[in-house]
Amino acid sequence: MSEATDRRVFCLVLDSLGVGALPDAASFGDAGSHTLDHLLAAAGDVRLPNLEAAGLGRIAGVHGPRSVERARGGFGRMAERSPGKDTSTGHWEMMQCPLERQFPVYPDGFGDDVLGPLIERTGVPGVLCNAAASGTEVIDRLGAEHLATGKPIVYTSADSVLQVAAHAEHFGLERLYAFCEVARDITRDAGLGRVIARPFVGEVGSFQRTYDRKDYSLDPPRATTLDRLVAAGREVVGVGKIGDIFADRGVTRSIHTEGNADGLEHTLEVAKDLAGGGFCFVNLVDFDMLFGHRRDALGYARALETFDAWMPKLDALLRPGDLVLLTADHGNDPTFMDGTDHTREYVPILAYGARDGSESAADVDLGTRASFADVGATVIEWLGLEAEADAPGRSFAADLRGARAKA
Repeated sequence: MSEATDRRVFCLVLDSLGVGALPDAASFGDAGSHTLDHLLAAAGDVRLPNLEAAGLGRIAGVHGPRSVERARGGFGRMAERSPGKDTSTGHWEMMQCPLERQFPVYPDGFGDDVLGPLIERTGVPGVLCNAAASGTEVIDRLGAEHLATGKPIVYTSADSVLQVAAHAEHFGLERLYAFCEVARDITRDAGLGRVIARPFVGEVGSFQRTYDRKDYSLDPPRATTLDRLVAAGREVVGVGKIGDIFADRGVTRSIHTEGNADGLEHTLEVAKDLAGGGFCFVNLVDFDMLFGHRRDALGYARALETFDAWMPKLDALLRPGDLVLLTADHGNDPTFMDGTDHTREYVPILAYGARDGSESAADVDLGTRASFADVGATVIEWLGLEAEADAPGRSFAADLRGARAKA
């Protein structure tokens, strides 16, 4: 068995890949949601041989993928302990920082206590929208007025977010970022989860959002798994919006990406040189941003096929003792046509090691985990750090190794 300081962990978040409604989903308006099964049924013939081999079809409550007789590694699903269904809540809980109270939401838009000082401090002539809206729809509807007036488009969703859409050339990208920094400062005491800059380009009738999005998150309210790893001198690489989600805390290197394909290429580059004892945390945003919110089940399915075909490339770079974790942060059922918001669901957990020299066993049913925090607890144990007495997660590293010892 390798030393803990030689092992590495790669956790890839397939953003929004839920695997069935949580017991309290009805209170969030999400009863009956099942992102994975529903998108597969809607798309038809979808080929996911590597995810199926990892045990995706063996997870409780999952019926869409093929169920293999012997899964490559550990498989299960995780419930969200925190009262929410947004990016920050999901990722924070994964890294052992669950929330006791839901972030505040603004279904009727933001009051004068927010917009008044925001307009005054940034010098804009006003704002447009100030309501819950779909990001793509709102720039189509208000983009021309934005160009004519210079007023940024401020909107929200079912999540605790203040989003700002502005034309990257006419309004200016750096000006948009500065506007969002002021918004973050104004909303910090109220506990708003995130301020998100949503730049777009193009002409009227053909506006397109860019990958220069930037999230301005609150600081997590307690030390996370990432903080503990950095304090122990470990390398922590965030790929995609990980750095933004954690307010750049607990990350030694943050890599901005332009979608899934770019994120996966960067993940391979990290896998080539990540030091022993290191952690690579990846968010693959396109599943959520391009397909879940836009209710595009076929596009979601094709993106899953692309990810599945990529998986052997990471396999080729794994070392003995490495661990790969595949999961999600919430659901976003593309067949739910009454809205465009996230859905409150279980998320999958698939865990496996290198093809040669793996320290994790095959065919380990991890069951239904009580919290996303089990991911962070497993990372801590796998990399040789001691669990804190009051840690909210329960590691399944021993389940993987124990089954290996019996095999």
